[in-house]
Amino acid sequence: MINIGIIGGSGYTAGELLRIIQNHPKAQVDFVYSTTNAGKPITNVHQDLFGETDLVFTDTINPEVNVVFLCLGHGQSIDFLSQNTFASHTRIIDLGNDFRLNNDAVWNEKEFVYGLPELNKDQIKNTHYIANPGCFATAIQLALLPLAKHNVLNNDIHVNATTGSTGAGVKPTATGHHSYRNNNMSHYKAFSHQHIGEITESLQQVQANYANDLLFIPNRGDFTRGIFATLYTKVDADLDTIVAWYKDFYKNEPFTHVTTDAIHLKQVVQTNKCIISLEKHGDKLLITSIIDNLIKGASGQAVQNMNLMFGLDETKGLKLKSGNF
Repeated sequence: MINIGIIGGSGYTAGELLRIIQNHPKAQVDFVYSTTNAGKPITNVHQDLFGETDLVFTDTINPEVNVVFLCLGHGQSIDFLSQNTFASHTRIIDLGNDFRLNNDAVWNEKEFVYGLPELNKDQIKNTHYIANPGCFATAIQLALLPLAKHNVLNNDIHVNATTGSTGAGVKPTATGHHSYRNNNMSHYKAFSHQHIGEITESLQQVQANYANDLLFIPNRGDFTRGIFATLYTKVDADLDTIVAWYKDFYKNEPFTHVTTDAIHLKQVVQTNKCIISLEKHGDKLLITSIIDNLIKGASGQAVQNMNLMFGLDETKGLKLKSGNF
């Protein structure tokens, strides 16, 4: 049995981890660390787990656990690891952005592998340290990697992607409150979102000469969870050829699916799936990519990485979906 520690236990990603691990046949939660909630029942915060667990938040760690998930705010993982030491056998999976970029991947003699399974599966299987990808980055990279493999990303890429309010985290903000989000829509960080860097590095990993602009407009949506991303770029190939590229690229990937049908968010919410839809309009390829930002975009992908690190089937504990209509 894999013993798990969760750091930063009161946020959305920690809550999703707890729900997933509850149904994982080979893993169990050893402790959930939260300095602000120490001594309180988990269910005081994650109320939907009432009747499912009697775990209590703690402000101490067990340094001998098999794996630690860091569910901290961006930039806080390094501080936590600098102040807390784990055993040499402990795997670390960071859901923040501290180690995602190549220049940040090596820290204190620990080398973090970028944890996108569809790109780096072999490296994930052989590392102790994972930098889990960002949610927008996951949806966008999965939409583009097959094109990079065939060296056809030779024009600017236009991306418009909308995320649910959970993408802003559990702490209330001026643009995260229900009164702002309800019946509303807005964009933010136009052309400057922090995920552009990791997307670019992954594309260059596959297509070395990739050097075009990724013109990314992120939007805040009037819903709680999910990412709906549309992308277009010029591609000099017919649709049948492009579909074949995508299906071949993802033929061994259990969570990533390709179609030419129209798709919608309810197909992926509360799952670890990514569905990609392809359309050709003249010389332009339109790609739609959808994921659940908290699962495939965060905690589900983190568990998928854990499964790979421990030699398990990567789908363990992740073939679950509750009703969402």
